[in-house]
Parts: sequence; structure tokens; C-alpha cells
Amino acid sequence: MMLRKLPWTAEDRPKSSRHHKDQTSKLKPALFLSSFFALWFLLLYFRFDPLRLSATVRSPAINLTLDVAAGTPPDAPACRSRAAVYVHPLPTKFNSDLLLRCRSLNIYTDMCPHVSNRGLGRPIPSVAGIGDGGSWFATHQFIAEMIFHARLENHPCRVLDPTRASLFYVPFYAGLYASSMFRERSLPARDALAVDLAEHVQSLPSWQRRGGRDHFLVLGRTAWDFLRLSNQAPDFGANSLLDLPAVRNMSVLTVERQPWNGSNQHGIPYPSYFHPATSAEMLAWHKHVSQSDRPHLFSFIGGPRKGPGKAAIRDELIRQCRESTRCELVVCEPASPASCHEPGRVLSTMAASQFCLQAPGDSFTRRSTFDAVLAGCVPVFFSPHTAYTQYRWYLPGDPTEYSVLIDVREGEKRLGVEIEKVLAAIPPEKAEAMRRRVIELIPEITYAHPNTTELGFRDAVDVALDALLEHMESQARRADSKF
Repeated sequence: MMLRKLPWTAEDRPKSSRHHKDQTSKLKPALFLSSFFALWFLLLYFRFDPLRLSATVRSPAINLTLDVAAGTPPDAPACRSRAAVYVHPLPTKFNSDLLLRCRSLNIYTDMCPHVSNRGLGRPIPSVAGIGDGGSWFATHQFIAEMIFHARLENHPCRVLDPTRASLFYVPFYAGLYASSMFRERSLPARDALAVDLAEHVQSLPSWQRRGGRDHFLVLGRTAWDFLRLSNQAPDFGANSLLDLPAVRNMSVLTVERQPWNGSNQHGIPYPSYFHPATSAEMLAWHKHVSQSDRPHLFSFIGGPRKGPGKAAIRDELIRQCRESTRCELVVCEPASPASCHEPGRVLSTMAASQFCLQAPGDSFTRRSTFDAVLAGCVPVFFSPHTAYTQYRWYLPGDPTEYSVLIDVREGEKRLGVEIEKVLAAIPPEKAEAMRRRVIELIPEITYAHPNTTELGFRDAVDVALDALLEHMESQARRADSKF
């Protein structure tokens, strides 16, 4: 703050330097107080300006609302859910210690790059200029358990007092442990850490409250990796985690549930490559995929499979795509498997396609389904179990709103239909409506960056917390009605 120069006259001018110092010393307190109050007023204005506390970002297909409560500073995160989550501080052997041997966590892949950045993986340049490179990562498809853990540790709905919690998260990296033991022939050795986990959680005071029914696990791999078919044979890979009585009492979030008997299993999205920290980044990506030119009627990204059943249909999809002038094909060959895992190539191909083929592979589900949604591409399924029986918390109840089903019976190698004809017969206005619906789904199937607290939209973790609490309360009501 500048003081105006005083208009001294000859008579009023100070007669000595000492008198000048006395006058100046009297002005200093006034100058200090004036500056202090001016700065305080500016701070209050910019920090609590009501126009800054409520901002709605609109676009043709998505509405992201930042609704910070009046009088609450924007940097004070607020829980937008009724869920209060307690993160159990498990012994480190169940999570972080596993990462110390990251090179042996998967018998096929060095997982060290993939477990970096709390599971987000290696940072990559931004796709289409969205996010300035800080929101895009080469994220492994089987790493959701780490990302979920990192997100909950910094989540505004986390509570540090277990007596205040409505949900209890058990951060066991079961998928990473399971994949490290796939070749272990001794079943007791393969099951050892899972058995230890079950024993540990049952010893916790919070377990006694509801017998574990308010506890939940997150698995980064499919449920099939934790359901052993037989204890009489090696049964490649699977351990017995989901068959343990204690775990049956818990809710289990997994990227693929057992469709018929997995009543305590709930499907969550495979993680894709985009992990935004702000609603502005989400809106920018939404605008990009909404406006993308889509010259290809359909596309397929994937590799061939050997053997009968679900995998055999891959050859037929590759053949039909190759023979069509309206299909874009990216084949994962044994000589270059990374071609299907380059985020830029995957998303650019899908963003240039109207429909994306989602064939089952080794199991029903596929990470590519969520890559397609992220790219605003309508998924085409060949089994209802690829999505419809899996992700009820995340996808519309009416599958025709956002997808196409070309059902194939188990074991069939040929579709019996021409994919191009089926898709070309869909009226343009219907295809456009489906694409808009797909784009609306993007925020809730995306895992936000773990460092964020105020997103302005619900991400995959937020959806899971709300659905878990509703599921637990529904179970309690059913139990009460029996008495």
C-alpha cells in the first residue's frame, strides 16, 4: 500500500532530521495496520468468494458439479457419501512387503514398473493433449487392488477411528500374491498367505461387531484365480481364498465375479490408463471423445487364442475384421504383444471407431471393455457374462442403452452372422444415442488419481463405497425381517 506524498509548506517542513524521524516513527504503526487489513480483506475475498464455491461444468452429455458447501474452504475435502471407511492397518506381509519382490509377482511379467506410483504404473505422455501428462499411466490390467488401496488412504470418507466406521477395508494384495504362486504345486504353500489373512481379520475387534459382514476385500484378478476346482490335483494357479468361511462373510470386489455362485462378489471396472485429478481433466477428455471423428464402423484389438470355447471365437473375429473394409484391426502377435498395450494406439483406434468388439478371452471379461468406454466406443459383446452379470453397480440395467450383444453358444467357433451387417443395420440415431450413453459412463468407471480429494464427480471407488453400504444395509434389513 503506497502513502500519498504529503504537501509540506516551508513553514511546516521539519526543522531537523530528529524531528523527521519522530514523524516517520508515528506513521509506521498506521502503515502496518492499513497493509495488514488490506491483505486480510483480499485473502477473505479470494478464499471465500461465493462464486468460487459453487461451479457447474456443463457439456452435451455430462454434468460435473463442484458443490463445495458454503463457508467450507475448497481445500478442505468433504465426504459426499454416507459411507465411513476404516482402512485396516494390516501387517505389511499382506501388502507392501509383497512389492519388495516385484520381479517375481507374475510368472509372465516383471511387475516392478507396474507397481510403481501406487499401482498406476509408469507415467506416459498425455493422450490427445489431455491432462498434460500427469493423468495418464501405463496401468496394468490386474492392479486394481493397489489403486483402490491408494485411493482409500487419501479418501475424504476415510475415518481413523474404527468405532465411527460403517465399512472396513482389508488391504490384502491377493491378486499379486496369487499370480506369484501360479506354479506352486504344494496347495498348502499356495494358500498360506490367504489362510493367514482370514485368521488375522477374525481376530480383530471390529470383526466381532457383524461377523465380518461390514468388511470388504478388493481383488485385482478374476474370481477364478481364487476358486480352486479340486484339492486332489495341482489345478494350475488358483488358491482357496474365496472358499474360506471368513471371506465368504465379507464382500469381495473383483474385476470378474463368478456369475452363478458369487453372491458376495461384486464386479468393479478393470483400471484403464486415465487417472484424472480434477473435473477439468475429465471434462476435457469427455469433450475430446464426444467430438472424435469415427471413420471405422467397428474395430478389434486382441490376439488369437488356442483351444475350444470362449477363446476360439477370437479367430473368427480377426477373420471378419480383416475381410471388412470398415473394420480397423490391431492384432497382438506373439512377436509383438506390446502392440495391444500401447495406450495411445489402443485409445486412438477405439476413439476412431463406432463399435468395439469385446470377445471373451481366457475368461468372460476383458479390460478392453473399459478402454472402449473410455474412448466413447460402443462395446459389442459375444457373451452376457462379459458385462451384464458383472458390473451392475456401474452399467445401465438395460444393456441395449450402451451395447450390442451377438450371443455365441459355448464351444461355437463361428458366429453364424456377419458382424458388419449386424452393426451397419443399426439406425444412425440409435448408434449416436448409444455412444452418448457410453460417454456418460466414463467418470464412474474411471479410477481417479489417488492424490485427489475434491473431484467434482464420482469415480469408480466412490460408486463402490455407496453400493457397498447399500448392500450391507439391505442384508441387515433382510436379516431383521426373518425375526
